[in-house]
Amino acid sequence: MAEHEKQPYAVAADSVHENGVKDIVEQKGAATGEAADVYGDLQTAEEFGYVERGLKSRHIQFIALGGTIGTGLFLGIGTAFAHAGPLSVLLGYTMTGVAVFAMMQCLGEMSTWLPLPGAIPQYCARYVDPALGFAVGWNNWYQCAITLCAEISAAAVLVSFWDQNEKVNPAVWITIVIVLIVCLNIFAVSIYGEAEFIFASIKIITILGLLVVSLVIMLGGAPDHDRRGFRYWKNPGAMKEYVGTGDTGRFTGLWSTLVNAAFSYGGVEMVAVAAGEAANPRKNIPKAVRRVFWRILFFYVLGSLAIGVTVPSNDATLTDENAKGAQASPWVIAMQNAGIPVLPHIINAVILTSAASSGNAFLYTGSRYLFGVAQNGQAPRFLLKCSRAGVPYWCVAVTASISLLTYMSVSTGANQVFLWFQNLTTIAQLFTWCCICICYIKFRKALIAQNVDRNTLVFKSPFQPYMAWAALAYFGLIIVFNGFKVFTQKPWGSAQLTDFFTAYIGIPIFFLLYGFWKILKRSKFVDPAHADIWSGKAALDAMHWEDPVPKNILQKFWYWLC
Repeated sequence: MAEHEKQPYAVAADSVHENGVKDIVEQKGAATGEAADVYGDLQTAEEFGYVERGLKSRHIQFIALGGTIGTGLFLGIGTAFAHAGPLSVLLGYTMTGVAVFAMMQCLGEMSTWLPLPGAIPQYCARYVDPALGFAVGWNNWYQCAITLCAEISAAAVLVSFWDQNEKVNPAVWITIVIVLIVCLNIFAVSIYGEAEFIFASIKIITILGLLVVSLVIMLGGAPDHDRRGFRYWKNPGAMKEYVGTGDTGRFTGLWSTLVNAAFSYGGVEMVAVAAGEAANPRKNIPKAVRRVFWRILFFYVLGSLAIGVTVPSNDATLTDENAKGAQASPWVIAMQNAGIPVLPHIINAVILTSAASSGNAFLYTGSRYLFGVAQNGQAPRFLLKCSRAGVPYWCVAVTASISLLTYMSVSTGANQVFLWFQNLTTIAQLFTWCCICICYIKFRKALIAQNVDRNTLVFKSPFQPYMAWAALAYFGLIIVFNGFKVFTQKPWGSAQLTDFFTAYIGIPIFFLLYGFWKILKRSKFVDPAHADIWSGKAALDAMHWEDPVPKNILQKFWYWLC
C-alpha cells in the first residue's frame, strides 16, 4: 500500500502546499483553497467542490447554546424524574454535564486547531486509526439519522396535544416536518444557520421564562397561591428507590438518570461539526465551546432543579402512556397543577418547534458526518459532490432518506421496532464521546511529538490530559452498566431479552464496524510523530476575517453575545 493511501489526508500533489494555498484562496476562492489543501490536489477540489463558510458568528453561538435542545429536556426528563426523584435527577444531570463539558474542551481544542466539516471521524482517522474514523463516522451518521426520525416522530405526536381525536393522520404531520427540514438543509448552509438561530432563540427565551415561572410557583405566586418550597423533596422524597431497597435502591435510581441525561445532552458536539463551515472559526469556535458551560448550567442543571420543586415525582401523568403531546412533560404538569391555563399550550408549541429544530440539526450533522467519512475515503466518492452554494447534497439526500423510517411509528407493530432503533442512539452517542476523548489524547501526543507548543494554540483546554481520561472513564462506565436493570430481573423472558439487546447491541455494532475496516484495509495505529495535524490548516491560515467594530453600547453587547 502506498504511503498516501495509508494516510488519506497526506498531501499528494506538489501544486498544493503552504505557499501555494494562499494563491488558490485569492484566485479561486476560500472553499477551493481549503478543498485543495485537504484533498492534496486542485483537480479533485474543482471536480467535487467544497463546503462554504456560510455560518456567521451568531449562528455558531446560538447553535452552541440551544441547537440540539429537543424533546429530551422537555419530555424525556419526566421519566427519569418519576423513577429516581428530584435530587437524583439534579445530581445525574450535573455529573453528566461536567463530563460533557470536559469532553467539549477536548473537542474545542482540536476543532480550533483544524476546523473540518464533519470533524470527528476525520480527527479519529488522522490521529488514532483509520479504522476508528470509519467506525465513529458511520456510527455517528447512523445515530444522527435515527435521532432525526425520533425528533420528527415526536413532532407529530406533539401535534396531538391539540388534535385529541386524531382527526388528521399522523403521517400528514410527519410529511410536513420532513419536507420543512429537507428544505432548510438542501439550498445553503446559511439558511440552516438562520433557521437554527430562530429556533434556538425561541428555546432559550422559553427555558429562561420557565425558570422564572418555576421560581414564582415555588414561592407561591401562581394562581393557586400554594407556597411549595422544597416540599416535594420531603414527600414523596428527594431520592426514590428504583431497583432494590434502601441505599442500593437510591443509588440505582441515581444511576438510571445518567443514561437519560446522556440522551438529553446528545448532539452537544454539533458546534465542532459546524466548525468546517463557520466564518472566522479561530474566534467563534472557542467562544461557542466556552458557552457550553452556561448551556449546561442554566438549561439542564437549573432546569432539573426547577422541575423538582414544582412537580411531585409520583405524579401519575409523568408516566402516562396515553398522554397526548406534551401532557406528560413535567413543565406542563407544573403549570396545570398551579392553575396556569394558557402556558401549557405555549410550552407544547415550543416543544414542537424544539423537535423540528433538533430534527433540522441532526439532518445537518448526519450529512456532514457522511461527508467527513467520504473525505476519509471510507464512503463512495460521489458523496463529496457539493453544490455551488457549498452543500453536499448527496449526503443530505442519503441522510434524509432514512427519515422515511419515521412512518413506522404510525403502525402499532412497526412502532415497537422503531422504538427499539431509537433506544440504540444513546449508546452510539456515548461511543462518540469516548472516541473524542481518545482522539484528543492522541492529538495532544502528536502536538508534543511534532514540537508544537500548546501555549501557542488559540484555544488551549485546561487540566489536560486528565480531563480527557476522566471523561473517557465516565462515559465508558455508563456504556458498560447502562442495562443494569436487566440483570436484576428473574426469570428472564422475551421482555428481558429485548431490554438486554436494546441496552448492549450498540457495543458489538461499533466494534464490528471497527473490526471490518481494520481487517479489510489492515490499518495501523497512527504514530503521533507522523499524525497528520497539518493538511487543511494552511488554507485556513491564509484566510482573513475583519472583526466588526461596535458603534454603540447595544452593538457592543450584541457582538459580545454573538
